[in-house]
Amino acid sequence: MMQFLAIGIGAGAAAALLFASVTSGAWFSIPLFYLAPLPIMIAGLGWSHWAALIASLTGAVALAAIFGLVFLFGFLAGAGVPAWWLGYLAMLARPVGAANGQSGPQLEWYPPGRLVIWAAVLAALVVLVSVPHFGMDVESFRAGLRKALETILRPEIGSIGDAPLPTPGRTDRLLDFLVSAIPPAAAVLATITNLLNLWLAGRVVKFSGRLARPWPQLSAMTFPGWLAAVLALTVILSFVDGLIGIVAGIVSATLLLAFGLLGFAVLHAITQGLQVRSLILGLAYAAVLLLGWPILALCLLGLVDTAIDFRGRVARKRGPPALS
Repeated sequence: MMQFLAIGIGAGAAAALLFASVTSGAWFSIPLFYLAPLPIMIAGLGWSHWAALIASLTGAVALAAIFGLVFLFGFLAGAGVPAWWLGYLAMLARPVGAANGQSGPQLEWYPPGRLVIWAAVLAALVVLVSVPHFGMDVESFRAGLRKALETILRPEIGSIGDAPLPTPGRTDRLLDFLVSAIPPAAAVLATITNLLNLWLAGRVVKFSGRLARPWPQLSAMTFPGWLAAVLALTVILSFVDGLIGIVAGIVSATLLLAFGLLGFAVLHAITQGLQVRSLILGLAYAAVLLLGWPILALCLLGLVDTAIDFRGRVARKRGPPALS
């Protein structure tokens, strides 16, 4: 217990420092801020979810003592609780029977597909929790978010130097676009942050030799069939006016990203054994990173695989690998 306590306090202090770095205003503080969940996840994967829980509480209390309650709730919602919960789920296992040639039971670990879903759900919840801060109805929410954006952007617009200032009409259109785009974009960024930190934590703990679970085969990742219906419903509701449309847009954005990641898993699986595999994967990753919108094609691939087991059909059509 003392070891968990010491690891938790150390990880919590490191996470709090990373989270608080954003107060410096320096550009390099932004990636440090998004890495705040990493020490907590390392504690959870390498030691215990109790160490991760201690780290979350330690970081929150330290930030509250220095910066106030706003940082306490911000840290818990944005870093502490998601990092602890994802670390806890990643180390869940259950016995499923005796392993071949072993007397003990074989363990079935929490599937990576469910971890991706949880990362998306937690990211959506983080953004949804912040919605009442701007307003309790759609008009006040948009007005509050617009006012916050004006406070941030107006000084930047006015400090361009000799460059011509944008006209008020263009500025208003830009603000209207940002008010609509920022909530789902923030949820997508939070999903990416959750997954990237979980992957980095797993790699660090695996390198140290403390990772108890085997590294998952990501190309075999699957989603439950009902998730496709949830995505379809949220996409439809996102066109509804009011807070319902805003909430649905946030949730659908994270689920679209999740299915896009599933599409990458499918692409990795169906290109195995092809001579041009590296070229196909390289082009796919480059297109998504540079253009963004090709993730929708991968999302469609993930949806097709969820509906008809596309990977299984390709594998059966190819047959077993030829013996050399």
